Amino acid sequence: MGVGAWVSTSMPYLTPQGQGHPDAWGAELAARGRRGGQRIVGAGEVAAPEEVAELLGVAPGEAVVVRRRVMVLEDVPCELTDTYYPASIARGTRLAGTAKIPGGAVTLLAELGYVGVRVREDVSARMPDAQEREALRTEPGEPVLRLVRVTFDGGDRPVQADVMTMPAHRQRLRYEMGIER
Repeated sequence: MGVGAWVSTSMPYLTPQGQGHPDAWGAELAARGRRGGQRIVGAGEVAAPEEVAELLGVAPGEAVVVRRRVMVLEDVPCELTDTYYPASIARGTRLAGTAKIPGGAVTLLAELGYVGVRVREDVSARMPDAQEREALRTEPGEPVLRLVRVTFDGGDRPVQADVMTMPAHRQRLRYEMGIER
């Protein structure tokens, strides 16, 4: 892993930030003294792909809301993130638009009454397709990590599904868990 690799933990991205606070990515960049941001490259209703339908507990092809983003660190794309929401939660909200959401999407979800209490993440590695390789500026032969996260509310209903693709050589995922006794 090179000196420029980014160590990422999930918890800041699962916790509402509160009014007047930056989104989790902005806060993490500022805390580490790094430059970056995110570009929202698309948002709105789409037909749920099979994987997303399964994650959100909806029928394949049913309408869901997606926000597509490119995360940038020091002027280099470091992650492609597509975040999906059931249309019953996100339709007609700022989640369905391309404007930045003060405090981030998790904060808005909490304001709408949807607070995550459990999360499941699956991480895999694979070779990127041509579009991902171009967007992430990777060389042929460089693999990507794919992190798929689904967040559940107190009623064990899925409220958000994230599909993230990141260059493997620029990313390290860190998990810290409490041990129940």
